Amino acid sequence: MKKSGAQDNKSPSQLIDARIKELSDWRGEMLSRLRTLIKEADPEVVEEWKWRGVPVWSHAGMICTGETYKNAVKMTFAKGASLEDPSGLFNSSLEGNTRRAIDFHESDKIDEKALTALIRAAVALNTSSAAQRPRSASVRSSV
Repeated sequence: MKKSGAQDNKSPSQLIDARIKELSDWRGEMLSRLRTLIKEADPEVVEEWKWRGVPVWSHAGMICTGETYKNAVKMTFAKGASLEDPSGLFNSSLEGNTRRAIDFHESDKIDEKALTALIRAAVALNTSSAAQRPRSASVRSSV
């Protein structure tokens, strides 16, 4: 099966750059700021592009996604239900057993300190989970 389109030769980071640019409104600015905070909170984060156009940030597993909608930028934490949220940032997808999300709207201010702590907690959860998973023979050590 052959892929088509200009996306074939672009890295996930380039595709995220393009998404931010194409939004050209507050959503692009919000997604850009969230991306910066994620990268500052975890310099080892890996950017991915999944499900036909969703920015994803991972470190030893998925941390969060950055979906854009008409009236919101949704930051969904893959294992959000397992994270402490003392600042009450999660305001969406609260009914599930696994994910939790934060919907940011046009006039919202980001609590950068609390969000950074949440991102770091997600990374810590992923890295502790990865350390506890049994290694299969097909997985190569990163020595």
